[in-house]
Amino acid sequence: MEKLVDLVLHPIRMRIVMALAGREMTAQQLAETLGDVPLATLYRHLNRLTDAGVLAVASERRVRGTLEKSYTLGSQGAFIDAEQFAAMSREDHLRYFTTFVATLLDDFSRYIKIPEPINLLTDGVGYQKFPLELSEEEFVDVAKGINAVIVPHMSNQPAPGRKRRIFATIVMPDVVSKSPQGEFLKDEIPETETE
Repeated sequence: MEKLVDLVLHPIRMRIVMALAGREMTAQQLAETLGDVPLATLYRHLNRLTDAGVLAVASERRVRGTLEKSYTLGSQGAFIDAEQFAAMSREDHLRYFTTFVATLLDDFSRYIKIPEPINLLTDGVGYQKFPLELSEEEFVDVAKGINAVIVPHMSNQPAPGRKRRIFATIVMPDVVSKSPQGEFLKDEIPETETE
């Protein structure tokens, strides 16, 4: 059976999962939301995600003689648990991370290319990268603080005045430029092992 991460970390399927986070949508609504995915392709991906339990059919109704389904995230969801995450090889992580970053680039690209005028500042668009010198305890405190701010809003439903926004996080140790007390210097980065 296909690994859950292999199934979900596909550019189109990841967009479907993100579109359905916290809401129900029909295939037609998804097609309108995604904009550039042909309906036949969308149905193929919906079927694969539903068969794997990532999506569930929330409701069905007859529309002009056809059965229209509304989809939502399934009970299994699209989340990788800590055990699955730890079991992945380095090559798996690199492949999945590449897909993750590619979907972010695709999201940003679609935003930049919309025909309406955009204003990155008023739209709240931002991206930055900065190092933090943190002990393990400080790092846990920072992560808890971020979660305390974001998690309460993850179940917000669409409503007048609300705009769907994408928050993406990437956190990793900086092995190239460790602090003076670090284990290796820039020219002494250890070779990675092949698993």
